[in-house]
Amino acid sequence: MNGEAAVDADIRAALAGVVARDHGRLLAALIGRVGDFQLAEDCLQVALERALVHWRGSGPPDDPRAWLLRVAHRAAIDRFRRDARFRDREREIAALAEAESALAERAEIPDDRLRLIFTCCHPALEPKARVALTLRTLGGLTTEEIARAFLDKPATMGQRLARAKGKIRAAGIAYAVPEGPELAARLSSVLDVIYLVFNEGYAATEGAVQLRIDLCEEAIYLARLVAGMFPDEPEAAGTLALLLLTHARRAARLGAEGGYVPLAEQDRGLWEGEMMAEGAALVEAALGRGRIGRFQIQGAIAALHCEAATAAATDWPQIVALYRLLLQIDPSPVVRVNLAVALAETAGPAAALREMAGLDAALVAYQPFHAARAELLARAGDRTGAVAAYDRALSLTRVRSERAFLTARRAMAAADRGQ
Repeated sequence: MNGEAAVDADIRAALAGVVARDHGRLLAALIGRVGDFQLAEDCLQVALERALVHWRGSGPPDDPRAWLLRVAHRAAIDRFRRDARFRDREREIAALAEAESALAERAEIPDDRLRLIFTCCHPALEPKARVALTLRTLGGLTTEEIARAFLDKPATMGQRLARAKGKIRAAGIAYAVPEGPELAARLSSVLDVIYLVFNEGYAATEGAVQLRIDLCEEAIYLARLVAGMFPDEPEAAGTLALLLLTHARRAARLGAEGGYVPLAEQDRGLWEGEMMAEGAALVEAALGRGRIGRFQIQGAIAALHCEAATAAATDWPQIVALYRLLLQIDPSPVVRVNLAVALAETAGPAAALREMAGLDAALVAYQPFHAARAELLARAGDRTGAVAAYDRALSLTRVRSERAFLTARRAMAAADRGQ
């Protein structure tokens, strides 16, 4: 690599680091100032493109985040001045100019991410659009990445996102955290979206590895904010507990070569004890309030996994009981798959496969279902069925570390079958 190419690579790496850490905060701050989701995205993109040019000559600034926000402000002012859609916006232009001056003095950028997620989760938007818009704005995922997460075509997802942004603009939906009954009513949607943002980070749908630390930490940050806003709401605490207990195991999920390591084979010495202790305390306190919800139950299941010193010491009967309780609250096919996997540890693979029976149509495109079924079929001695199920799981997998794991398991099943 020559000198110029090396500089370009360093600048791109520095910029990628800022985006990974601060995309949500930058975009939230911009939306709060310009009042338009699409305009804010466009202006942030302009700032990122200009950074590639300007930083090449002088290097990254001391405060890259403030630099990007300042340049995005200027781009927004330019748009207001020349675009007919933004005519008669002298007040907004003056406010942006004032904000830019404050940034020039290295003022701290306000954190508007909580306002952003409550706006994204407005009941006027369809549930799928709420999650997609949050992943786009706070998570920084591309339209293509979000489409893959939802098993949609990119064009379809692009239209969905455009409609959601247009609805916020046309309906004049306030960019604010609601108050009173409206705040409590929107809580469930916010918790759902935070969990799904975390899940996309913990089980990414594309790339070299399954884990996207930036998304996981963004979700945990938001969960902390919401739990702090609702100290008496057990589901808010349960959500934070679930995320912490899951994230505490992240270092053990990938092997030395970056390959996926299943829970039963993980080095538990790599799990973060302090984070697990915090999560376990949160879920215990939440359950003690007597208003049990699905995130609390999932948090309790995660706590049982974390408490086991070895995979063999896992309290599977209790986990099965918790999944049966969760199934009463959330009778979804995915919960049934998780129940079946747990049931295999107490009643054997045949019982687990019976529990999974009839889920094929509902989960035809859900890779974890086919991977779990393949494992159970192999354990039950049906190697031919296992190979077919692994083939189906592989056809739905775009994460390289996951593909490597499933390919190795398929090879084992095929070898045992005599192929």
